[in-house]
Amino acid sequence: MKLIAISIFFVLTLVSCSEKKVEVDKRPNILFCIADDASFPHMGAYGTNWIKTPAFDKVAKEGLLFMNAYTPNAKCAPSRSAILTGRNSWQLEEAANHWNNFPLKFKSYVEVLGENGYTTGFTGKGWGPGRAISWDGTPRELTGKAYKDIKMDPPTTKISGNDYSANFKVFLDSTSTNTPWCFWYGGYEPHRAYEYGTGIGKGKKELSDIKEVPAFWPDNETVRTDMLDYAYEVEYFDFHLEKIIAALEASGQLENTIIVVTADNGMPFPRIKGQEYELSNHLPLAIMWPKGIKNPGRIVQEYVSFIDFAPTFVEIAGLEWEKTQMAPTPGKSLTDIFNDSQNEIEDRDFVVFGKERHDVGRPNDQGYPIRGIVKNDYLYVKNFEPTRWPAGNPETGYLNTDGSPTKTVILDLRRNEGNTEYWQMNFGKRPGEELYQIKADPLCMENLADVDEMKSIKAELSTLLVTTLEAQQDPRILGNGEIFECYPYIGKESNFYERFMNGEEMNTGWVNDTDFEKEKMD
Repeated sequence: MKLIAISIFFVLTLVSCSEKKVEVDKRPNILFCIADDASFPHMGAYGTNWIKTPAFDKVAKEGLLFMNAYTPNAKCAPSRSAILTGRNSWQLEEAANHWNNFPLKFKSYVEVLGENGYTTGFTGKGWGPGRAISWDGTPRELTGKAYKDIKMDPPTTKISGNDYSANFKVFLDSTSTNTPWCFWYGGYEPHRAYEYGTGIGKGKKELSDIKEVPAFWPDNETVRTDMLDYAYEVEYFDFHLEKIIAALEASGQLENTIIVVTADNGMPFPRIKGQEYELSNHLPLAIMWPKGIKNPGRIVQEYVSFIDFAPTFVEIAGLEWEKTQMAPTPGKSLTDIFNDSQNEIEDRDFVVFGKERHDVGRPNDQGYPIRGIVKNDYLYVKNFEPTRWPAGNPETGYLNTDGSPTKTVILDLRRNEGNTEYWQMNFGKRPGEELYQIKADPLCMENLADVDEMKSIKAELSTLLVTTLEAQQDPRILGNGEIFECYPYIGKESNFYERFMNGEEMNTGWVNDTDFEKEKMD
């Protein structure tokens, strides 16, 4: 009898141990999907009918559609740095700039989740451009392990050959259903360059599909064709998003996966990407989480910032921010919005933004420092160095504006026809302060900064901006802004202005040869 009892006890112990080994971690999966250069409101859910995005629209319909989501910095690397760390770019030292050395002291939410039981991975464009190196000299996995081996024949010569959805499926098949995962889908689209005319040819679009061309560009066939090529690449990003969601549904994991869909900065056109206007920083955002969002189908009007993503993911992963070794964040978790706790939502009535150095092209690799704020449908901008060229020096090709047919049209109008109106709006120097009423003027065309009736609003916004940035220890506000220009630019184009002006051949692959002015301009 003793032998039987011992045997039963031994069997029960093995069963108990076995059960512990297969214990399911029920924390949610996290799928972060980010397009490369797409502005609000260029998704179907916002009513833009010349761009079809059924996958984004599904996420919005079955989750939440955000009407006021902003990046703190409208350029790839600093925007993605803010997403990953929960800190504004001016709080990230070198990572405030484009093409930077990502500081060791700042951890990404992906790294933290990986240290706490999550399987992590990404495909496409993760963080960058720049360099992120560990203490031992090995590359950091700021967005997880790369999944990029599966290729496909892209529909145009300029679209990436990465089969994003197939690579996600490889990741998904490699994960255990007993543990949560965190995946970053970073499409390279709709980043330039485009194959001209593909929006009309392969996208089966017509020039008349665009009801209105932004007033700071000429309304002609070339510009409309360029816009439709952009639309085609936004739709390509959405095509893979649709396949990724389908793979999730097929795996039975959709219910407990939070899906976030957005873009890093505005569309790669003059006066938008790399600048700090409404179409630069105001971005599409839809979030779906069947198991975690109450009353889905809502439209969210509160202002949210990209620094809110990291604290959201850390919280839903069941972690305490203070114990993750991540630097303090001014971001606020979005779970209050997920819970639809209208009476408990923290103040979300403004967002701040700004920039330092993006692409080079000014003497001594100088940047164009800006800080700004959006509140109560007003956008206020402080330009700290208004004597500098906002898009880069003309003689070096306005390097902070990607080369494009639209850019060429605007430059040719000034050179060939003496039409300086569009050139001034897109490339000309700017005043020290700008103020726009964005509900009536979303294109930021009428500067109200010097209007007497607006002085009190300008003063209120300026005071709130400075107070907020002082609390965040922004070096620019505290009188040490030059530190951002001391950080090295690690791209091949370092010291571009001096080398270019001395006749050295430089890498200018992201702009056109005709972008360069033949004579220096005042």
